[in-house]
Amino acid sequence: MLAAGIGARLGFTATKPPPKVLLRFGGKSLLQFHIEILRRHGIDELVLGVGYHHQDIERQIAALGAQDYVRTVFNEDYEAGNIVTLWALRDELCCGGPVLLMDADVLYDEALVERLVNSRHQNCLLLDRGFDPGDEPVKVCVRDGEIVEFRKWLSAEFDFCGESVGFFKLSAEVAKKIILQTELYLRQGRRHEPYEETIRDVLLTSPRGTFAFEDITGMPWIEIDFAADIERAHAEVLPRILTAEGNRRAAMTIGRDMARGETQRL
Repeated sequence: MLAAGIGARLGFTATKPPPKVLLRFGGKSLLQFHIEILRRHGIDELVLGVGYHHQDIERQIAALGAQDYVRTVFNEDYEAGNIVTLWALRDELCCGGPVLLMDADVLYDEALVERLVNSRHQNCLLLDRGFDPGDEPVKVCVRDGEIVEFRKWLSAEFDFCGESVGFFKLSAEVAKKIILQTELYLRQGRRHEPYEETIRDVLLTSPRGTFAFEDITGMPWIEIDFAADIERAHAEVLPRILTAEGNRRAAMTIGRDMARGETQRL
């Protein structure tokens, strides 16, 4: 999980604004949301690529009692592009097994992670068709069922496109290719490139069918880049997440009651 950035675009005026992963919504930090969701969906360990005010993040991990689950990797050059943080996490990505790669600055319903983890595809990303067009979203363009572009700007013909959530499921083979591409970028001095460019290179040069997508259109989530995103997260996205969570709990209760009734009849 990439969590090293300064978050300069949030426009905080405080002398020591918090790292984005420590922003709080509904009484929980994004970090706490991540930990609870990933644990519930069987993720063995959360490794955070940290930099800016990393001590604050480590104190929060301790306060949550999550030292046995969360480990940090420090990127001292965190003011460069997030591609440098990706490189700092190279050993974790090349662990020899499947891995999730995630942006830390996202508030989301856990159904997104469930969709990613349970995808039948070894390599996939999440795509939301209901996005606002513009230069900011990383766009996923699809033609004939295949991803044909993955970038902020459009350069390919497509049947439809959506916004990338910033969550990826990767096989060991593809994760290694992404890290090799990351190493190439850094050797070329491209330290301020967005890390998505390395994924794009591997995605577009892999055999057809290697990389797929899961369509999560309609599910609540938001990436926190600007002050307006924080406001929208509180006002719109968090209430939808809590409603979805409440509906799941109600469905589970009904399911248990029905199962109990069947047992009693037997």
